[in-house]
Amino acid sequence: MQKWMGWFKDLGEKGNLKDAGHPLDRGGKVVRGKQKPVTDGPFAEAKDVVGGYSVVIAKDLAQATELSQGCPIFDNGGFVEVRPVMAM
Repeated sequence: MQKWMGWFKDLGEKGNLKDAGHPLDRGGKVVRGKQKPVTDGPFAEAKDVVGGYSVVIAKDLAQATELSQGCPIFDNGGFVEVRPVMAM
């Protein structure tokens, strides 16, 4: 946990952290289709599971990717998916 807190602190001090990595609860609901039935999650059929997210401030995707390389998830064989937020 210290590594995570240190990484978030570093991103924050450099002005690159907008929202600090919130873990996602194991439970959830799934709503899908035209009839919108609600079923319990998480999603057993999912190949990959999202454990949490962080929103960083970067000038472009390349910088965001570079910032992700300090993430402690790599110490445990995890991975980071870097995606831009679509402007609406």
